Amino acid sequence: MNTPYENLANAVILRAVEDYRKSLRVLSMHPYHRDALREKRSILRFFHSDWFRVLTNLDPELLVKRLDKEVAV
Repeated sequence: MNTPYENLANAVILRAVEDYRKSLRVLSMHPYHRDALREKRSILRFFHSDWFRVLTNLDPELLVKRLDKEVAV
């Protein structure tokens, strides 16, 4: 059973993943969309941050590769 802290940490990570997917979908149709580019960069910074490592033990490089591949299909 997850603690409330683990539930919150998982929700933060899942939200970032959903937002990253959304920005990739927008960029696939509009490659120079400023807001989507900014959002993508911001989420990538989060995925490689110390805060991300506090929340999860996921490998950020593997996560980004999988998400990029998923949306590219």
